[in-house]
Amino acid sequence: MAIVGEPNVGKSTLLNRLLKTKISITSSKPQTTRYKILGILTEGEYQCLFLDTPGIIEPAYPLQEFMVQEIKESTQSADIILWMIDPWFKKEKISEKFLKYLNGKTVILVINKIDLVNRNDLLPLIDQVKELKVKEIVPISALAGDGVDDLKNIIFRELPEGPFLYPLEELSDRPIRFFVAELIRENLFEFYKKEIPYSTAVVVEEFKEREKGKDYIRATIYVEKDSQKGILIGKDGAALKRIGEESRRAIEEFTGRPVYLDLWVKVKEKWRRDRKFLKELGY
Repeated sequence: MAIVGEPNVGKSTLLNRLLKTKISITSSKPQTTRYKILGILTEGEYQCLFLDTPGIIEPAYPLQEFMVQEIKESTQSADIILWMIDPWFKKEKISEKFLKYLNGKTVILVINKIDLVNRNDLLPLIDQVKELKVKEIVPISALAGDGVDDLKNIIFRELPEGPFLYPLEELSDRPIRFFVAELIRENLFEFYKKEIPYSTAVVVEEFKEREKGKDYIRATIYVEKDSQKGILIGKDGAALKRIGEESRRAIEEFTGRPVYLDLWVKVKEKWRRDRKFLKELGY
């Protein structure tokens, strides 16, 4: 099941709410999600596989081309599509390219962020989106949890029959290094403004689990300019220290283990446009 929609409509927040565990990073800034992320929800006789996807955009450089390809692959492999919009959705903004992703699929339209508007204001929007001929229209607040149980019951009803594909306790197929890098990147989005978060990539170079003492993690933050490196590090390293402290706390909460986090910053000019380097980063 693919969760798709424009940037910042709450796709990652919904996945985390459904799983009752944070596996997808979130931010108030758009285009935080870069990869498709598998989330596995197992309840009773149901197992549902969700794919959180990047926001739908017109790509301007190779990294964004990768992000759009992640959406395309996710919709192609999904039996059901959760199409998320917010109360300010405009039907005329839908691209024909996006509508092609939905062809032949069961589509559940999810109106998120209903806690931010008057319920009566949703009625014209619901009338508007009924013309899209989707299977269901479900108003929710992923952040507050309103309507999410109703959405989950609809999802379970629409699931095709088949065996469980993953063990009961698994929540994702991604390795722990991936989540560590994402948690660091989340803090970059939290603490830095404008272009800097979008110009960063995080690579976990080393991860040593220790029987005694703290796990050791060495991670590199790549930026595109020397000036960005200076801002990330800050005066006397204060800014990087703050990122390290907040990221370490998040990683420890995620892993349940004490961590020593060793952060480094390197410059790789125009890495978002460097296809070879993007491949090395796993894009």
